[in-house]
Amino acid sequence: MKTKTLVVVVAVALMLAFPATEGFVAEWHELVETVGSHGSINWSDGIITAIGIGTPPEKYYGKPQARAMALRAAQLDAYRNLLEVTRGVRVDSTTMVRDSMVESDVIRSQVEGMVKGAQIVKKEYLSDGTVEVTLAISLNGGFAQLILPKDIKQVPDIKAISPAPLTPLEERKVGEASLPLLPEPATPPTIYTGLVVDARGLNGRPSMSPKIFDENGLEVYGSAYVSREFAVQQGMAGYARNLTAAQANPRVTNEPFTLKGLRTEGPGRCSFVISNADAAEIRSASENLSFLKKCRVMIVFD
Repeated sequence: MKTKTLVVVVAVALMLAFPATEGFVAEWHELVETVGSHGSINWSDGIITAIGIGTPPEKYYGKPQARAMALRAAQLDAYRNLLEVTRGVRVDSTTMVRDSMVESDVIRSQVEGMVKGAQIVKKEYLSDGTVEVTLAISLNGGFAQLILPKDIKQVPDIKAISPAPLTPLEERKVGEASLPLLPEPATPPTIYTGLVVDARGLNGRPSMSPKIFDENGLEVYGSAYVSREFAVQQGMAGYARNLTAAQANPRVTNEPFTLKGLRTEGPGRCSFVISNADAAEIRSASENLSFLKKCRVMIVFD
């Protein structure tokens, strides 16, 4: 009894610590967006799911074929719901998947094909003969390759910028100079392994292609900095509902730079503005471009 009481107390404490916002469901540190009554987008895991419900025709109740007919009806319902959820996925702050499908018949047919090939992750047979089927597809992989903006290209390896070697004359002058006149060594810039953007309280929304700007409107992170192979494999950013969990996420490894977002930009509230000082810190070392290229970015929401 004590154990059961403790579990209830912990559950209530977690609900208070991580309140759900409109359209979102709190699942520990994961960011899950509910869509309608039968679908959801798990932005943390990169999974779109939808549930379909099917019942056999009344005249087949109690007959051997009833279950198979209910299962077929549930699958068709799940496919319809999954397509609707997928159409509502935000690509960036101004575009949704449905917009891409309207603009291109090729994208429309391929998205519909991916939905039809969705994996069945759960079947539930109810006592009244009803069947519930859950389908899922990934935001990453082939779907991301199809939907991500075409301006996200392959980025070559980023090399650290080394100072130019001194000429023989410059070396001689340095050698002849007295020690007190030598300049003080500059503090080396910090090399980070990832970026964590604390966007709590900004009423922002997740998307497949988020952007980060400084206060002057200059892009700090976005399609120009990302290599397409990484964006396709794991998404341009990871999402979480807990700052500590985001900082410990393997995506940003062991030395992430954590900063506070100032506000959102764009009608979809999927772009974020950070301070000029934080932007300068990221830009201070060419090596930091490497983690941007590899999409080692986490964004934290309420």
